[in-house]
Amino acid sequence: MAYNDDSEAQFPAAIKFLIAGGFGVGKTTFVGAVSEIEPLSTEELITSASIGTDSLDGVDAKSTTTVAMDFGRITLDPERVLYLFGTPGQDRFWFMWDELSDGALGAVVLADTRRLEDCFPAVDFFERRDINFIVAVNEFDGAYRYDTDEVRTALDLKPHIPVVHCDARDSHSATSVLVAFLRHLLLTATSRPGSIVPS
Repeated sequence: MAYNDDSEAQFPAAIKFLIAGGFGVGKTTFVGAVSEIEPLSTEELITSASIGTDSLDGVDAKSTTTVAMDFGRITLDPERVLYLFGTPGQDRFWFMWDELSDGALGAVVLADTRRLEDCFPAVDFFERRDINFIVAVNEFDGAYRYDTDEVRTALDLKPHIPVVHCDARDSHSATSVLVAFLRHLLLTATSRPGSIVPS
């Protein structure tokens, strides 16, 4: 994935993004679709021990879960590499989010319109920490197709936060989300004094 922009804003050589969202929203799939390397995954089988702890409502067919993180890499250009870290979705693994968000330039919050309420904790997490993010609606087969304004209203998003649609299984579609986010970061940089790059 090559990305060029005439803006004076500069990205660091190593860029860290999080792919976040609720349980079963498609984070592992997204990272796998865009990574140029075989992604590192910490998925484990869902066992009877999770009954009463992990809700499978709306994701009944899901048989595995991420217990730590997913990791992938994309070369943007000869001087810049994007590192993707997929967060675990269940509440009991939320302690990982603070570690994973350290040094992150931003996040993509994946949303499933069948379970939009599962996005609230992720949106709140990044807003509280003043971490740039966009919302990407993962269009699952058979799910209702909300338009961006409906999603924005349902999640009570601030006007400047982009909402895009994607199919996390499709490399081109998932990559377009990352391009949209890079553009958002550049626009944010030009509207604020200083650099988008943490010092």
